[in-house]
Amino acid sequence: MRRVVVAGAGIAGLSTAWMLKARDPRLEVVVLESANRTGGNIGTQRIEGYLCESGPDGFLDNAPATLALVRALDLDRRLQPSHDTARRRFIFRKGLLHEVPVSPLGIVRSGLLTPGGKLRLALEPFAARRQDDDESIHRFAERRIGSEAATVLVGSMVSGIFAGDSRALSLRACFPRMRQLEDQHGSLFRALLATRRMRAKNDPAGAPAGRLTSFVGGMSDLIDALCARLGSAVRTTSPVVGIHRRDALGRGRASYHVITPDETLEADAVVLAGPSSATSRIVRQLDPELSVRLAQIDTAPLAVVSLGYDARAVKVCEGLRGFGFLAPRDESVRILGTLWETSIYPDRAPEGKVLLRVMIGGACDRGAVALDDDQLLEAVRHDLASTMGVIAAPEFVHIVRHSVGIPQYVTGHASVLGQIDERIGRHSGLHVAGNSYRSPSVNACIAEGRRIADDVMTQMPAG
Repeated sequence: MRRVVVAGAGIAGLSTAWMLKARDPRLEVVVLESANRTGGNIGTQRIEGYLCESGPDGFLDNAPATLALVRALDLDRRLQPSHDTARRRFIFRKGLLHEVPVSPLGIVRSGLLTPGGKLRLALEPFAARRQDDDESIHRFAERRIGSEAATVLVGSMVSGIFAGDSRALSLRACFPRMRQLEDQHGSLFRALLATRRMRAKNDPAGAPAGRLTSFVGGMSDLIDALCARLGSAVRTTSPVVGIHRRDALGRGRASYHVITPDETLEADAVVLAGPSSATSRIVRQLDPELSVRLAQIDTAPLAVVSLGYDARAVKVCEGLRGFGFLAPRDESVRILGTLWETSIYPDRAPEGKVLLRVMIGGACDRGAVALDDDQLLEAVRHDLASTMGVIAAPEFVHIVRHSVGIPQYVTGHASVLGQIDERIGRHSGLHVAGNSYRSPSVNACIAEGRRIADDVMTQMPAG
């Protein structure tokens, strides 16, 4: 019997395991998860009528690998596209919530930037060319659109996606497409115009590139469906504590002994799909240098605070119509931003109630997750009063802390990845997967799972 062991039952590990079984039902696939639940950072709970997400709020529906997985799991009927009003996004700036414009002209007309900041933005086509091959996101934005726009527009976006510090994160690793557009067009404005012309040519109706989409029961619907299909192959409270390579004579390739506290499993291939910090510990004896490189990838801890209110107590932005808002780090608020959950998706709160989801912590405020519940709630309520004018006490509170939060692709990350790939290449049948490496998105993890499944099957000995 050929066997593949997958360590980690988040979306990366589960989707990889499912795709392996889909390619060869005879293949034995075992998924080992250290926690007592599956899903990793994805987690949905329905509490007192409120649907609370502890991690991703959805995925963009333009990703072929994700849509193919949804169809294969027969989840089409449970898809829940976000409301049209969720396309409206806001930034808190100088005491007000400003809607984020969708065009350069809209930015000029908005109150997000000072006249000087708008003038500097208009000079973007004349910006200096890149000198550093791996510059930070802030340095790139500052060079192209000026310091103010870099902090307000780009810095807040980075906080929302990575909970990170734009001055530390690598443009090349986090937004490679942005770097490519600058190289191709010499200007972001020219790249924007070219992209719009191309879209209009390919789709005269002007359909959007992708729509945020979830499921009727939240993102855990995807996790639950994968676990149901994989059945007893998924084992929780089964941490992998080590891995040994076994070079058996006559087999033509290596196999592995995967060690847990309760058993040792022999495997023809191993996919390590947990956070890089956990993978680092697993491979410490197998490849100490690989372990060191994996440990270099940092994460930003994050707390997610879900708050339920009577709808009459929360009146802002035309009745809370929009996705939510982000707060640049130079503003006098601690929270990173707030999602207006009941504006994004219907039925996420009881009738007459609204649900807000607040993010606090991140790379610039690592101590936030260490606050107790009362301290976290006090900080969040203070900032909601400052940003949204919400002074009422919430009727419902649910707090989740991610001590191992969102991976931080700092400058030099591409070099570290290259070294990890080089070391992994020395161990036939060993693979790493997950959001620690190339993208934190659900879509990227699923697409990578498909690629890894193909690689595993190509290298697998004949059954």
